[in-house]
Amino acid sequence: MNGSEQIAEQFEANRSRLRGVAYRMLGSLSEADDAVQEAWLRFSRSDPGSVQNLAGWLTTVVARVCLDMLRSRKVRSAESFEEQTSEPGAETGVKTTFAADPEQEAILAESVGLALLVVLDTLAPAERLAFVLHDMFAVPFDEIAPIVGRSEDATRQLASRARRRVQGADKVSRGISAQRKVVEAFISALRAGDFEGLVAVLDPDVLVRAESREGVREIRGARNWAKGALAYQARIPATQFRRVMQLALVDGAVGIILAPRGRLERVLRFEVADGKICAVDIIVNPERLRSLEIATLEA
Repeated sequence: MNGSEQIAEQFEANRSRLRGVAYRMLGSLSEADDAVQEAWLRFSRSDPGSVQNLAGWLTTVVARVCLDMLRSRKVRSAESFEEQTSEPGAETGVKTTFAADPEQEAILAESVGLALLVVLDTLAPAERLAFVLHDMFAVPFDEIAPIVGRSEDATRQLASRARRRVQGADKVSRGISAQRKVVEAFISALRAGDFEGLVAVLDPDVLVRAESREGVREIRGARNWAKGALAYQARIPATQFRRVMQLALVDGAVGIILAPRGRLERVLRFEVADGKICAVDIIVNPERLRSLEIATLEA
């Protein structure tokens, strides 16, 4: 085996981990692959013999590349929400292949968690990096600190702030367990196409406020909305249901997010009373979506 083959073999042994780091940092499979490719270019131009901890060195390189890409997104904050969510990679000027393999990205997003990807996307770049590297890949803070240009203590604070956002620790309503039971029953009935099951978890006079391009439309009555909910659910293939819809904490209460491949498109925010859903906000407006406090819901 010649030197080039050895270098390639060493890199390939780390590719899966590097891709996992980059995907959680960037939330886009194509951009993650771009970041890993850049790490390969840097590695191939380096002297592998001078690297004592190859896995750590490569992780640091990928993290720096991802941090630069995330900061570049912030600079382009004038881009519209639609452009950002429909053209991954446009923020960095890097050509991507996202549309070529949506199935693979959907599987990866599901494995990471839709709600987690949504929350990660709200974090500042340095917070996201500190949280991903430390909490998800067990990288010590003393190794993360030079990447973000902070002291070790300041880096701990970055990860701590990110952790509170991810877990929703600052704003959690009472009765989460009871709310979750009701919302889970709603999702089960919706997935099964069970009209009577949906009606059973809705207050007879439930009020649904549904946003659309035309404005906000109000729907009142359990049976009226159950019909519409099932009509919407029918547009989602059964095999894709778990890949687009997930429970999450929304403003401290149990809700539902629809986030294909981790891109937030719709939120259902519920009000629950006496074991029934009595009010629902269906939010699709990009500005309102960005204003919501979304956090993961522990299994």
